[in-house]
Amino acid sequence: MLRKIINIKEELCNGCGECVPACHEGALQIIDGKARLISDLFCDGLGACIGECPTGALTIEEREAEPYNETKVMDYIVKGGPNTIKAHLEHLLDHNEIEYFTEALDYLKSHGIVNPVALQPEAAPQKPATQHHHGGGSCGCKSSAEQDLRKTEVKKNIEFTGYEQPSELTHWPIQLHLLNPQAGFFRNADLLLAADCAGFVSTAFHSKYLSGKAMAIACPKLDSNKEAYLEKLIDMIDYSNLNSISVVIMKVPCCTGLAQIAMRANDLAVRKVPVYITVLDLDGSEIESYRAA
Repeated sequence: MLRKIINIKEELCNGCGECVPACHEGALQIIDGKARLISDLFCDGLGACIGECPTGALTIEEREAEPYNETKVMDYIVKGGPNTIKAHLEHLLDHNEIEYFTEALDYLKSHGIVNPVALQPEAAPQKPATQHHHGGGSCGCKSSAEQDLRKTEVKKNIEFTGYEQPSELTHWPIQLHLLNPQAGFFRNADLLLAADCAGFVSTAFHSKYLSGKAMAIACPKLDSNKEAYLEKLIDMIDYSNLNSISVVIMKVPCCTGLAQIAMRANDLAVRKVPVYITVLDLDGSEIESYRAA
């Protein structure tokens, strides 16, 4: 295939090796006193090495080359440890290579390796939103556009009287199918996973359960594609670096499915977080509250 790839002008190369550590993908090595491209498969064509070459021996050209292979690159990258993995992921982000970045995250997950970039809140990326309910973002309608309500000062300037209480909601949307699991408001957050009905039966829902947490709501009985819920919760734990999951459900039998999904996601995730379960009676009172994991 025709693609951009590194070109080495051998007559200009002095074999200093400055380009080698700059290529985290492992495409360059010093052989017989010269920098060599050891495989087209490893060169992403983004040119991180060019700025490190003191002689101008490195340029980018477009030519027939084997397709870049992120999986093969990750096989090499992980041998270098967390700092090398982090440098590679940040390199992909710097060049907006979200598809490769997502592929790299999937590689880490499948091999049980913690994503080091997720531990840096400002660096944690978002997967591209899709138009499907089982995807990472909204359904495409304007009413489900992602909004971070933590940035507004409105509720701080309102005087609440009588039965009015300030909202503790930190973001919109809140339905789990519509949420991007790597949205900024989930990074290093405590997640409240609530059954749809719970917010209606408990008059203290905002102050007692939602305060200080990022929320997602779901109905394990009526919602379709609950496998997508499992995948999103795993992503929140591993890539958004959740601190904990608090599940608030009703005493009705179908609601237990939501608690099971949360515990299953925690079992399948690379990271492990505490999972707390609260069961409400139909009048909003607590029947039980306990740590499940």
